[in-house]
Amino acid sequence: MNPTLTSTEPDVIYPDSDGMPIADNTLQYEWIVTIKGNLDDIFARNPDVFVAGDNLIYPIRGNNKIRMAPDVYVAFGRQKGYRGNYRVWEEGGIFPQVVFEVLSTYARLRELKQKRAFYRTYDAEEYYAIIPEDNVVEGWIRESNSFREVDDMNGFISPRLRIKFDTSGSQLVIYRPDGQRFLTIQEVMDRAASAEKVAKEARIAAEQARVAVEQAHAAIEEARDVAMQSRVNAEAARLEAERLRALLQAAGIDPDKPSA
Repeated sequence: MNPTLTSTEPDVIYPDSDGMPIADNTLQYEWIVTIKGNLDDIFARNPDVFVAGDNLIYPIRGNNKIRMAPDVYVAFGRQKGYRGNYRVWEEGGIFPQVVFEVLSTYARLRELKQKRAFYRTYDAEEYYAIIPEDNVVEGWIRESNSFREVDDMNGFISPRLRIKFDTSGSQLVIYRPDGQRFLTIQEVMDRAASAEKVAKEARIAAEQARVAVEQAHAAIEEARDVAMQSRVNAEAARLEAERLRALLQAAGIDPDKPSA
């Protein structure tokens, strides 16, 4: 059961925004959107996994000064839905287990240590810091009451998310549990447009095939009608020949005897 405010507790306002920009540059923003969008899709069918981006977390009830807004976080055991901010005491005491920070090169030194200390203190299980401009990703995993830095992120698989990090190339690549690469929003749109184009072409081909089949059926029916008419005409000609033969025979003329 979620704790409730007591009558002796002073009213505290928990702002939804810290007034800070989401990103310092376009590359940083693209990575934030890409990670959030792919995690949304991975857990889309699980109602008890909440994914958010740039959303303030308040870990201590009654204290609106201690807070942090991760670029992306994932809270297992929490239902999806709208939140202005994430108040741990209203979320069954569950602090988001996995946190991502996408940092600019400029912000790395002044932010990294502070952010890591916050997440370590308030029980995050996994913390990943990505610096796309430097093609760097660093990871920390909870061990008891502290964080252990991952020695080598290349090929590392998140215990909670089951996603894999690949740092072997010139740019970081993240793979989904099914082995598919994380796609940017533009790549998703391009693939959707391509799939729609293929589907449209398939629909057109199917319609053309249907028309061709109908035309073939019509041609078969027409040929059948022609064949039937030919048989009717042939039968009529045979009957007429037999009638004339009978008339000749009645007149004493042998129709089989050549005329003189």
